[in-house]
Amino acid sequence: MTNSITPYENTWQNCLEQIKKNTSDEEFIRWFKPMQPLAFDGVVLKLKVPDQNHWQYIEKNYIPLIRPIIRNLFGIKARIQYAVPQVDTPASNGNAAATVYTKTDGNSIKNPFVIPGIKKIQFDSQLRAEFNFSNHIEGECNRLARSAGIAISVNPGKTSFNPLFVYGNSGLGKTHIAQAIGIAAKERYPDLKVLYVSTNNFQSQFQNAAWRGELSDFIHFYQMIDVLIIDDIQELAGKPGTQNIFFNIFNHLRMLGKQLILTSDRPPVELKDIEDRLITRFKWGLSAGLTPPDQQTKVKILRGKCNAMNLIIDDEILEFLAENIKANVRELEGALTSLEAHSNLLGKDITMSLTRDIMRDIVALNTREITIDYIIDTVCSTLAIDRTILLSAKRTREIAGARQIAMYLCKQHTKAPLTTIGMALGGKNHATVLHACKTIPNLMETDKIIRKQIEDIQRKLQY
Repeated sequence: MTNSITPYENTWQNCLEQIKKNTSDEEFIRWFKPMQPLAFDGVVLKLKVPDQNHWQYIEKNYIPLIRPIIRNLFGIKARIQYAVPQVDTPASNGNAAATVYTKTDGNSIKNPFVIPGIKKIQFDSQLRAEFNFSNHIEGECNRLARSAGIAISVNPGKTSFNPLFVYGNSGLGKTHIAQAIGIAAKERYPDLKVLYVSTNNFQSQFQNAAWRGELSDFIHFYQMIDVLIIDDIQELAGKPGTQNIFFNIFNHLRMLGKQLILTSDRPPVELKDIEDRLITRFKWGLSAGLTPPDQQTKVKILRGKCNAMNLIIDDEILEFLAENIKANVRELEGALTSLEAHSNLLGKDITMSLTRDIMRDIVALNTREITIDYIIDTVCSTLAIDRTILLSAKRTREIAGARQIAMYLCKQHTKAPLTTIGMALGGKNHATVLHACKTIPNLMETDKIIRKQIEDIQRKLQY
């Protein structure tokens, strides 16, 4: 007699086929192949797993992958229960029972504050310890948001910065500042209930609570938060149900003097498909924009990252990275990570040549045109000579030497005629320029100081 295969077993096989396409062979064999479907009642899919560690690992690492697959094939309200076989005992006669664990979906919220007898409860604030004010570099690009954040952490909900609305392009540090406020507030007030959540997770939690008939628990949970940090609030666009729930939570928290911190990729006035009543409330407090860091701030950020990574890199290379990486802080971190890998894993010295090679894979390097004026400015800044003095008739040894270096470099790096170079450098004739072009190579062979000066200028001209 052959065992018939149930419809849910067939459906589970379809699930496995889709999971296999999105995992490696090793992952699939180790974590998914051992799972067996035991039952499906139209909502709950019961899966047999080898042990408790197995389902906990699945929940922690793969639930964002398998959740949409299961809901697509088993139905939008489908959820998982895990069945773990108990260890056989002599009394069990080989018929192992199973301990059933209901799926602990990270996107579902069960209100912990209404449990009888529990007045004080600990929960994960979802804050990352490295996102603190101590390792956050201040600059003109973020000073307003940072200063407001520090003030809030001292007096959450009691300043005029409520809500604090931090906006800016991706990678400029919105999440770092928002979480740093939460961390600082927790350090000052350990009993404070602080929660960081992305808008997408908030949306998923709301949907799950609605499907399970637990909306009152969901709302009550959020109404008990003292400092609520919502990341990427622009993701509320086009979701009227979630907007309505958030509107009620927002009003409740602010009425009670709780602190709200919101981040977005654009200011409130530019948000689309979000109700006016919400946008109006976003404007009630302080809107603080973040802009790309300037050269000096980027170098400070790079030095701080190097210290954290125990990485020793010359200032010249840091200046080069800061000059060429325009977009955001994440690209700065990516460049340092690549340099660290080449240094530690491949045993290479971190040189300018290696840095340039790595940077070509990250960003388009700046291709600055090398002009006579640019060469003159670089020579003056490197040798600490005033430009007007260099171009004057003054003929001290120091000035004449610097002028000859400039002439030589102009000949090397531009296609300008000797007469043009001479005129740009104080009205000298072509013979003077020709003499400099012959003198400087000879000096570079015999004078180490001059050779070093010219090498420094050459490097600066190249980036």
